[in-house]
Parts: sequence; C-alpha cells; structure tokens
Amino acid sequence: MLSTEPRKSHSGKDYLKKANLEQGKPSPNQSLVPLTAKINHRDCLEIGGCDLKTLIEQFGSPLYVLDEITLRTACRQYREAFNSYYQGNSQVIYASKAWSCLAIVSIVASEGLGFDVVSGGELYTTLKALETMGYTPEQIAQQIYFHGNNKSLEELKLALEVGCTIIVDNWLELETLTQLGKQTETKTIPILLRLTPGIECHTHEYIRTGHLDSKFGFDPNQLDAVFTYVSQQSCLDCRGLHAHIGSQIFEEQPHQDLGEVMTEWLKKGQNYGLVLSELNIGGGLGIRYTEDDDPPSIDQWVKGVSQAVMKACDSHQLPYPKLIAEPGRSLVGSACVTGYTIGSRKEIPELRTYIAVDGGMSDNPRPITYQSLYRVVVANRMSEPSTETVTIAGKHCESGDILVKNSQLPQTQPGDILVVMGTGAYNHSMASNYNRLPRPAAVLVKDGEANLIVERETYDDLIRQDQLPERLLS
Repeated sequence: MLSTEPRKSHSGKDYLKKANLEQGKPSPNQSLVPLTAKINHRDCLEIGGCDLKTLIEQFGSPLYVLDEITLRTACRQYREAFNSYYQGNSQVIYASKAWSCLAIVSIVASEGLGFDVVSGGELYTTLKALETMGYTPEQIAQQIYFHGNNKSLEELKLALEVGCTIIVDNWLELETLTQLGKQTETKTIPILLRLTPGIECHTHEYIRTGHLDSKFGFDPNQLDAVFTYVSQQSCLDCRGLHAHIGSQIFEEQPHQDLGEVMTEWLKKGQNYGLVLSELNIGGGLGIRYTEDDDPPSIDQWVKGVSQAVMKACDSHQLPYPKLIAEPGRSLVGSACVTGYTIGSRKEIPELRTYIAVDGGMSDNPRPITYQSLYRVVVANRMSEPSTETVTIAGKHCESGDILVKNSQLPQTQPGDILVVMGTGAYNHSMASNYNRLPRPAAVLVKDGEANLIVERETYDDLIRQDQLPERLLS
C-alpha cells in the first residue's frame, strides 16, 4: 500500500484554513501545520515568519524547516498539564530518538524537560548540548534516562560516567551493570526496570512495544526473579518501573490501563524491600498527519494518565510516585515541514501522473517503511485551486520510493516548491545516504529569522569515512 492522501482540498489556502480548527490554545499534536504557518503577500507558505520559497533559495532543497514556537508550545503544554493534573512530582522527558541534534536538545532543555536516549550517540549529543548550556554534571545526571534493549558495554560505561538513570531491559544488562558496579566501586547505579505489560494498541505492528511478543523489557512472569535479584545487589539503586506500549496512539484507555497495571507492580516491589518511587509510563501520543487523524490533545492525554495513576495509587494505598512521561513525536512531529523542489513529470494516460521531487526515501523513509500518510501543498502558489491528481515520487532508484499517492494539487511546474507537513519525527533521525544522496540541511525558524541547525552534507562527506586499501592502487 502506498501513502495516499485521503481527502481533497480545493487549494493550499483552503487547507491552511482547515488545518488548525482549535480555538484559544491549540494543541500542536492536533494541528496539521506548524502553529505559525500562514500565507504571505506573495501567496507563499510562511512558517516562523520565513517564506518557504526564500528558504529553499537560500539553503537549498530538500530542507527540513523546524518551527521553534510549535516545539516550545508542545513542551510547555506537557509540563503545565502535569503540574495541573498530577498531585505528585512529575517529569517530562523528550524521546530524542524522534530527532536528536544539539539545537533541539537545547530548546527542549530550556523548557524544563529531560531526555530519553537510546544509544551512546544520543547520550553524547545530549551531554554535549547540556554541557554547552552550563549544566553541572549533577544536573545532567538528573535529566537523562538511558533506554535500549541491547546496550553495549561501551554505552553502559559511558552511562555510568554520566551518572544518568539506566532503564534496564533484560537479564544480561542487569548482570553486566552489577559486575560494572562492583568493578568500578560505583556507590549506586540508578536504574528503572522496563516491563512488558501486555497492553496492545491499534497502531502499526512495528511500533507496538507493549504487547507480550516484544523484544523489549522483562515479561510479567519474570518479575519475582528480577525483584529478588535487584534487592540483593547493593550497587543497584532501583528507583522504579518503566513501560512503553507503542507509538502514534490515538486511544486514551491503554495508557490509563497501564497506570493501573504498573501501580500494582510498584506495590509488589514492597514485598522485596524495594522503595520504588518512580513510574515511567512511556510516551506514544499520536499527531495529526492527515484530516482523518484524531488524536487526543496533550492536555487531555496528560489528564487521563494522571487521574488513572492517582486513582490506582489511592486504591493500593501507595504514595504518588514521581510520574515520568516520554513524548517524542507529539513534541516535534508537527513542528517541522520538509520543502522539496519539483522536477520531472510522467503522465500515464487514464492511469496516473507522477511528479518527482529532489528527495524521497532517504530523507523520509516512513512511507516506504510504515505506509505512512502525509499532506502536501505547493508552497509558492497557495491560493491556486487543485486541478489534478498526482502521485509524488522520490528520486531514488526504487519503484517504492513514493512520498504521497493520489494527491490533489494545482498544475505544477518544474521549480515549484512542494512542502510535506508533519516531518519532525523520525524523518531526519532515520535519514540515510541511500543512492549516495547527501542528507538535507535543517533550519530553525522564529520571528522571521532562520538559523542553520544541521548543515547539508556534501559529496566529500559521503566519502569521508571510506578507506582505499593500498593494494587496490597497484
């Protein structure tokens, strides 16, 4: 199945009018466009006060354009909602696998959020950004939670140096940390235990992580053995439990059910002398990629989760734990768009018309990987009515390199600027050099100012790590 635009829009201007129907304080994850999006006097799409056509002329294409206001608004809404609805301590940590770079880490940190990292590279990026911002080692340690189902020995050693909380995923990791703790005479290693709660959501199979048949976490039937082992290791400071049930979730009930299940396990830990004071319920709130998507607002999601956890704690006579959430997509997804330059055209009578752009699966692998759906506009002619149905093709040597199938657009010309909405999550972070294409640049826009936050790769970058054995030169 190819990515298919599900509804027609008369023009880009009409689409923009419908894109954000929320009144007062819109939830970024429910908006089809960045919050600052508008049409300027040139009939061009403008984001963060910057004309998309001008940005392409200045920085080239493809180009990721990140709206700072939208990202900051999402961070604040999460933080304020937990402060409003949850009566215990709480912490929002950004799932940086959605998009990790120095600028995004800095923005998120300045809004008071912590970080979920899943590799040594994400940990290093976060560490360097926070150091540059002037965070002390103690502050950095408190801000970072390290995930992963197969952390290497080198990654674990780096985590111990940083002092961050390690979310333990399996027996090998648990035993390795115990050995490292004894070898390095580390006072205590802060950990959470990742559990698989057996809760499924109606999302793509590859982004379901809470059901029992998953590579992540300890199964419930291992809980007694895990609690027993951890309680016997003086070097392990087990602070709580973690679970994550999936991504791009529109249902509220699964996360509310998760609160009840996890609270029961917190109470069970008391039987082993463990003081489990943290509960990490993961992330997964979805965003609106197309008009048919209907996710809960950030406020609504946080309220439901908070109330469910407090109700469960009251039922089990437990103090409210520190409640941690890990949003990624719903923070950065709607804040970014990708701009392309339209090139060739192929018309197959009575079948299909292809419009090709100068990027594709190397800068957005989600359509070919997950059959993901997107909405597009011609950014330099927003008021022009849609008159044809086209399929947006990438430039890669793959027949499956299709960004959007059956899109309603005005008659396009080579050189027009095509903009794909909602590309902040898992686009740059999953980008590749397939067909030896350099990865695109990214700019941060706010109040009419555009700042480069990721440089465009060059051909020299593509061969920088290549090595040519001397014997091949003879």
